[in-house]
Amino acid sequence: MESISSKLPDVGTTIFSVMSALAKEYNAINLSQGFPDFNPDERLLMAAEKAMRSNVNQYAPMVGNTALREKLAQKYNALYNVAINPEREITITAGGTQAIFTAIQAVVNKGDEVLMFAPCYDSYTPAVQLAGGKCVYYNLYPPSFEINWNEVAQLINAKTRLIILNSPHNPTGTCLTKTDFNCLEQLLEGKDILLLSDEVYEHIVYEGRQHESVLQFPKLFERAFVVSSFGKTYHCTGWKVGYCIAPPLLTTEFRKVHQFNVFSVNSVAQAAFDATLDYPEMYQELSEFYEGKRNFFANALKQTKFKLLPCAGTYFQLVDYSSISNLPEVEFAQWLTKTVGVAAIPVSVFYPEVKQNNTLIRFCFAKDNSTLEKAIELLTKA
Repeated sequence: MESISSKLPDVGTTIFSVMSALAKEYNAINLSQGFPDFNPDERLLMAAEKAMRSNVNQYAPMVGNTALREKLAQKYNALYNVAINPEREITITAGGTQAIFTAIQAVVNKGDEVLMFAPCYDSYTPAVQLAGGKCVYYNLYPPSFEINWNEVAQLINAKTRLIILNSPHNPTGTCLTKTDFNCLEQLLEGKDILLLSDEVYEHIVYEGRQHESVLQFPKLFERAFVVSSFGKTYHCTGWKVGYCIAPPLLTTEFRKVHQFNVFSVNSVAQAAFDATLDYPEMYQELSEFYEGKRNFFANALKQTKFKLLPCAGTYFQLVDYSSISNLPEVEFAQWLTKTVGVAAIPVSVFYPEVKQNNTLIRFCFAKDNSTLEKAIELLTKA
């Protein structure tokens, strides 16, 4: 057999799979990959069982369960006072990552440039490369990871087709502000540039902050795909259900790709989420729930030599390990897993273009408190 010309020659197994496998091999506590180790709300599980036993087991509509899309439109109208057409502007997807991939394939062509902010979620770059696009990175640096929009403007040119945003931001835990969005709005005025806004952690923000969504800014939403995730909101990442909200023209192009990518999404899960949206407190109380876990974990980490960075949103905590080691981040994460017994993610892997070693790792605190207690007990020995 002749050799294959790889479309992604520089891509191997993702760091999340690598660290989770390493955690399993060394029987380490896995605080690397971003998933809870506790069950979803009983009401969601009961709704799923009811759907299965009610014969909701065949293909769902390609665009998604009608009732579910209608309730999502009502939800965002209540949250942001925005009118979303459930038939023409909402598509249910097989998780947030599939929505991101589909949006990129729908609008990025060979030679187009896509601007993104690093450190960034690892699916962005290969999705752009598979579409034939060129990735352009604006690098964010600790401790603030702030964006200088005047510097961003210097990266935009006639080839810029798409800008990818992520707020609350994985892995840094920062959140974009109204000022950020106002600057972006001015920057894009008169330009034929689209947006992809990854908002999968929209309900996990702290200290009384309100999540700022692209949906709140009409001049931005008219050019945007907005992606969210039921898995992140309802503690069921393994169900892999998300959605994309976009204006009709963008939704039409999105669905052209979506129908040949997954076609339709788990019908039982969609019915369960439809029923669960009748309990808005389940997402309204999510920030308080995770803020409690963040505070519990952060306070406990004070017993260790790790230095905490601010965490304004998401269920990830960045820590500086420079008081423990000067090893490069990947090597330190491997050492921590093998020797100490706790798995984390090195932040350097989220920088595709530059070789960063800020002595930072990312812990996921979406875990039962007993899991976090065991992890802290081990981390005090580092």
